[in-house]
Amino acid sequence: MEYYSRQISRLIEELSRLPGVGSKSAQRLAFYIVNRPEEEVRDLAGAILEAKKNVRYCRQCCTLTDSELCPICSNPKRDQKTIMVVENTRDRAAYEKTGKYEGVYHVLHGAISPMLGIGPNDIRLKELMQRLQGEVDEVIIATNSSLEGETTAMYISKLIKPSGIKVSRIASGVPVGGDLEYIDQVTLLRALEGRTEL
Repeated sequence: MEYYSRQISRLIEELSRLPGVGSKSAQRLAFYIVNRPEEEVRDLAGAILEAKKNVRYCRQCCTLTDSELCPICSNPKRDQKTIMVVENTRDRAAYEKTGKYEGVYHVLHGAISPMLGIGPNDIRLKELMQRLQGEVDEVIIATNSSLEGETTAMYISKLIKPSGIKVSRIASGVPVGGDLEYIDQVTLLRALEGRTEL
């Protein structure tokens, strides 16, 4: 049984295809869009089409950008000899928000996951290895602490170490505000191993 007109139903269906948008959220978004002024809706549609047409991978770090080099890679003040490897563009943004990292990034666009059929050739490892032919002092591996992230970190480390470039892994452990009794053993062990002197 159809609850809405054909065009509203189609809009809801299209919106529900977006990641993280369920049917209820899609309905809310659809009615929000339909009730907005036509100019706002046209601007939204235009922004989506322009992004789809113009966004591409940065020639250097493989993040999504609308120019040949992203703003970080083209910034002469950034330390080009220190590369932080992250799984996706959102992870890169999270580190940038700290305001403390002054190097550059490399975005893999995924992690190695044999269970999902994702191997080293399915992520941007070849591009990373090409970058390491230049002057690089350190590669910081900042993949997630999931099984896939750990697998990817170990694989990258084994690829890079023979070159003599310093390879480090971000620390992981007890989150701020976390109760020790509820934290898994692997996280506790990582926190213990990554302890620092006070």
